[in-house]
Amino acid sequence: MSESSDAPRPERDRPWVMRTYAGHSSAAASNALYRRNLEKGQTGLSVAFDLPTQTGYDPDHALARGEVGKVGVPVSHVGDMRALFDGIPLAEMNTSMTINATAMWLLALYQVVAEEQAEAAGLDPDEAVRALAGTTQNDIIKEYLSRGTYAFPPGPSMRLITDLVAHTVAEIPRWNPINICSYHLQEAGATPVQEVAYAMSTAIAVLDAVRDSGQVPPERFGEVVARISFFVNAGVRFVEEMCKMRAFVRLWDEVTLERYGVQDPKQRRFRYGVQVNSLGLTEAQPENNVQRIVLEMLAVTLSKDARARAVQLPAWNEALGLPRPWDQQWSLRIQQVLAYESDLLEYADLFEGSVVVEAKVEELLAGAREEMARVAELGGAVAAVEGGYMKSELVASHARRRSRIEAGEEVVIGVNRFESTEPNPLTADLDTAIQTVDPGVEAAAVEAVRRWREERDADPARRERAERALARLREDAAGSANLVPATLECARAGLTTGEWAGALREVFGEFRAPTGVTGSVGIAAGSAELARVRELVRSTGEELGERLRVLVGKPGLDGHSNGAEQVAVRARDAGFEVVYQGIRLTPEQIVGAAVAEDVHLVGLSILSGSHMELVPDVLERMRAAGAGDVPVIVGGIIPDADAARLKALGVAEVFTPKDFGLNDIMARFVDVIRESRNLAPPAADSDAPAPA
Repeated sequence: MSESSDAPRPERDRPWVMRTYAGHSSAAASNALYRRNLEKGQTGLSVAFDLPTQTGYDPDHALARGEVGKVGVPVSHVGDMRALFDGIPLAEMNTSMTINATAMWLLALYQVVAEEQAEAAGLDPDEAVRALAGTTQNDIIKEYLSRGTYAFPPGPSMRLITDLVAHTVAEIPRWNPINICSYHLQEAGATPVQEVAYAMSTAIAVLDAVRDSGQVPPERFGEVVARISFFVNAGVRFVEEMCKMRAFVRLWDEVTLERYGVQDPKQRRFRYGVQVNSLGLTEAQPENNVQRIVLEMLAVTLSKDARARAVQLPAWNEALGLPRPWDQQWSLRIQQVLAYESDLLEYADLFEGSVVVEAKVEELLAGAREEMARVAELGGAVAAVEGGYMKSELVASHARRRSRIEAGEEVVIGVNRFESTEPNPLTADLDTAIQTVDPGVEAAAVEAVRRWREERDADPARRERAERALARLREDAAGSANLVPATLECARAGLTTGEWAGALREVFGEFRAPTGVTGSVGIAAGSAELARVRELVRSTGEELGERLRVLVGKPGLDGHSNGAEQVAVRARDAGFEVVYQGIRLTPEQIVGAAVAEDVHLVGLSILSGSHMELVPDVLERMRAAGAGDVPVIVGGIIPDADAARLKALGVAEVFTPKDFGLNDIMARFVDVIRESRNLAPPAADSDAPAPA
């Protein structure tokens, strides 16, 4: 007799924490969004900060132009933090803050607001602080390799991490002071082996620094290990990605037991959150991104022994622009269907005993251990960053991936196979398919932060307290004291993000990370298509009597440099002389380099949405410098309407993620240069391959 459908079902595991990465425009607007998301069943907050906040600048700083409120919420002082969490009791919340260089500052603001909330409710503020649960990302190593939101050199940055870890273990015991982030490594091109190896090497660097600082007694070091969490990526090859997570679990247990002697298995548990892969999301046929997101989520939820503690999913339209609240809700509902409608959480680990899975895990472990040994030989993660090794490896790995896609060896549906499509009703009106930020947001934020400083300094007592706090911060930074107490006083005294970071820049200095673009990597050396482009570059240079020179520039604070790096690498492979100085340049610096190097073409890469502010500035400065005849092209996540406006302003060409063929882009570079120099179109090459 068959089992009755009314038989009791197995007890279900508790679901992972469900988050949506969110924040934009202003603290008040983001607060309203958070409240709505919590009402929809979201079980944790994941705060996105804008680029000025992430890199330590106030909204009125020159580098902040065009970036305020675009990719996250601006938080300039404790008043903004109060508004961000108004009506949301922090002592009862689990909050993840995607913040790195300024993590100490943002957690200080968060702690001060929690204290204020407790005092207003007649509760003990110290108890409220000890109850705080959540995570500061705080992994600066990967910022030098991928996202680019570093503010200080590696050495002082590691000190800030160490001080924050020591403070939280002692004062905020439920807080994860750092997310070791392999997510951004995969976005920058890392293979699964590189992702595991570089993340583990970073974790070792952090744990060694905390241990060697002497701030945590040896008998409490297990508590440090227990508060280290990871933030990982999961790509669409979900079987391999699931095996990667099992490898992470095993390797972390091995490292924490053998290197640090942590005996308690609970303290050695690999604790991670995940944002599934945004690198693989496509602008072409973006509806396909939904199934990609589902497959990627399965990689980090199917295996109970390696299941994520928290999951946040991108939205289907992130390759087009900023997702709307409805798009984020869709991603949340994907998680809820898996957790509450399916039977996934009713079973033990599904892959225990699998010969196939075990073999793949061992393969990944062997590769990761080998790469970790290589990093250790170089002096560890910090030295491998400063020397450029890890960055160069990631750039080369990403170039190989791009080459496979261009050759059709790696299939991307809708991009290099099955490209025909019915009209998409989701994107029929692109102006409503993504969220746009009101241009007035930046002006309002600039005015607000200036008013905050003026009102503070108009009160002699408040001004004096702020000055004393800043002086103490500088003094402690120049010495060896833990910097959290001075930072907390800066927060209470009403100092701003830019003032806090500016004081530390005075003491620690500035830093420019290696670009990883050191020359041709020869990825497409045997390509007939690239050979044709090389000939176009050579012959055009001969006609002009000089080698063609291209400047690749990243204006503003956008540190997502993968696209710019791949363009620079392929341009060198194609025979161009390439000028690439890395991220975070002002329009003035870019124009100065273009004029000094006498380039034939300027290429600007912007993915943060600030193109309509920064590109016109570059164009105006080029004309003022007498270089208005040098063509400017732009690449990035740029809506069609903005692309048309940019071309009307004088931009020669606009490339977006759908233009994935780098050789085609290189050929267009030559066309644009020839048009600008009034050269006739090159003679047709009868042996050239037909367009794909």
